[in-house]
Amino acid sequence: MTHILVTGGAGFIGSHVTSALLAAGHDVSVLDCAHPAAHREPPEVPDGVPLHRADVRDRAAVRDALRGVDAVVHQAALVGLGASPEDLPEYVGCNDLGTAVLLAAMSEAGIGRLVLASSMVVYGEGSYECDRHGPVRPEPRAAGDLDAGRFEPSCPDCGAALAAGLVTENAPMDPRSVYAATKVAQEHLAAIWARERGAAVAALRYHNVYGPGMPRDTPYSGVAAIFRSSLEGGRAPQVYEDGGQRRDFVHVSDVAAANVAALSVEAGYRAYNVASGRPTTIGEMAGLLADAFGGPGPVVTGRFRLGDVRHVVASPARAGAELGFVAATAPAEGLREFACAPLRG
Repeated sequence: MTHILVTGGAGFIGSHVTSALLAAGHDVSVLDCAHPAAHREPPEVPDGVPLHRADVRDRAAVRDALRGVDAVVHQAALVGLGASPEDLPEYVGCNDLGTAVLLAAMSEAGIGRLVLASSMVVYGEGSYECDRHGPVRPEPRAAGDLDAGRFEPSCPDCGAALAAGLVTENAPMDPRSVYAATKVAQEHLAAIWARERGAAVAALRYHNVYGPGMPRDTPYSGVAAIFRSSLEGGRAPQVYEDGGQRRDFVHVSDVAAANVAALSVEAGYRAYNVASGRPTTIGEMAGLLADAFGGPGPVVTGRFRLGDVRHVVASPARAGAELGFVAATAPAEGLREFACAPLRG
């Protein structure tokens, strides 16, 4: 039996991870500050699970929470693209300073095993190939092209149309939002720590996570929760661009299972895509949710956000081969269930 500290363990993903670790026979404690971006009500944890109500940037509180702990599952973070540039200090503080404080305290406590919640946003755009130039990295899409409805990225060498493929963990990091930049920094800090301390880090690059308990009506939510909140309020989901953006929607129960499996990483730093392996478009996802909920149907708006990317679809092969993790919930099945699942207030 292992004692695991879950930072952010009372949040959407963290609460599912906490429950999965308990079901796997681990002792679990939780550190959670109840950040207003994730919590509108006081945080709750399962009976018998110690809750340290503190910010991961609080060095004394982190040291206290790490007493008797064998490994850490680090979920605590401010997520999403953010509401405005004024969010930048809070993102960097929560995500990067918080991770630095945690790693330093783990070193002091002699704890050498970390599972880090990362994200597919570290890749920027996904994997693309040009018929003429082979694999290429498209430039960030220009506002003028997006205004004109030219949503697909083009070859940076010849301007030709590109074919989108599967992104692997070996793809270069290319963050295109503040949130993405903080996730890259978290991974770099954890990789340096693992190397210098001889520790083990599994960085789990979550793709689009959805499921019961997602927070409703907040700019920090994922797109599935935003659409679900609209439907609950009697409003049509507002689909950006033309709805053709491809993503991989992975159920939160599968993400929790991946965290349990990632505790098996024994040494060094290793990144893993956590994805269903069954991609869909944003428009298809919105339509599926609306049909399962009973309408209203989605509206394709043509609007866009400059921080968004067009296609990010992952290969989950490494997680399957090395962790034995394969997502169990097909997006079509899980999204139909999510259409009527409770959301976090």
